[in-house]
Amino acid sequence: MKTRAQVMHAYGDASVLQWEEIDLPPPGEGQVLIRHTAAGMNFADIYMREGHHAVLPLPAILGLEGAGVIEETGPGVAGFAPGDRVVYASGDKPGSYSQHRLRSTDGLIKLPEWLDDRTAAAAFTKGTTVEYLFNRTHKLTADDTILLTAAAGGVGLIACQWAKSVGATVIGTVSTEEKAALARANGCTHTVVIGRQSVPEEVRRITGGKGVDVVYDSVGKDSWADSMASVKVRGLVVAFGNASGNPPPFDPIEDGSEKSIYLHRATTKHYQISNEIRRTSAAALFDRMKSDDVKITIGHEYAMRDIPQAHRDVEARRTTGSVVFIP
Repeated sequence: MKTRAQVMHAYGDASVLQWEEIDLPPPGEGQVLIRHTAAGMNFADIYMREGHHAVLPLPAILGLEGAGVIEETGPGVAGFAPGDRVVYASGDKPGSYSQHRLRSTDGLIKLPEWLDDRTAAAAFTKGTTVEYLFNRTHKLTADDTILLTAAAGGVGLIACQWAKSVGATVIGTVSTEEKAALARANGCTHTVVIGRQSVPEEVRRITGGKGVDVVYDSVGKDSWADSMASVKVRGLVVAFGNASGNPPPFDPIEDGSEKSIYLHRATTKHYQISNEIRRTSAAALFDRMKSDDVKITIGHEYAMRDIPQAHRDVEARRTTGSVVFIP
């Protein structure tokens, strides 16, 4: 069948993405044909486009998460049928920047009736990331005070609400006063505007000089010095993204001896390691959403043909909340 997708023929800036017609064969062994109704965007898509995150065979189709309807199943498929509404996140098998795609059922999650496709696509990767950061990387409790970078982003807004529902105190960094207001409206206890306030000074003021229990840093190079200066003695610094570039090298003797911190690099592929774990993680997210502990903010919606502009807007920090693409 013929369909359309954003095809990447080279690595580079957003202009390498081209809206093209492609051919798809019938689904093979263990595969399903999904008609996308929505696709989500993650900063990892930009890393992949630039060739910094995962080297993909070219031409390639980006996109790590999508929601849609199964239109056809291949031989050997069990537990899924045409008409099923599904959502998925694919850390190493992108392809959601398309009207249709073939995909194995590995990691495919059926959507509950109450959850619409746009919200599912906007929330799934980001929400299950927050699930493992707060439940498995460190079991967040009401006694914790955390520092969260990019608190008004897609992951940030979910994390602020989730942490509030647990009772934790969140200090969130943002780039503008408008984003600060948005983060606070979503449960962030304290906000720090980068460039106008000193993050370590504000953290010391808020924590009485102690520092935070955990830093969750998705920015990387630009925020790393502040993150290291803001954590308490024997605290935990979690790097789960590098939007501004890689953090500087860490010397465990010179850098680590000042506070004896714990340093962890959290990646989805080392947490969502089986279908059972993926289903459990999705169920935890859906429970938070259904109870209204977590409400998903779709900050921006683009037609799928306009994905290059969406990439430019995200890179320029012109977006808040989740970004969704509609075929």
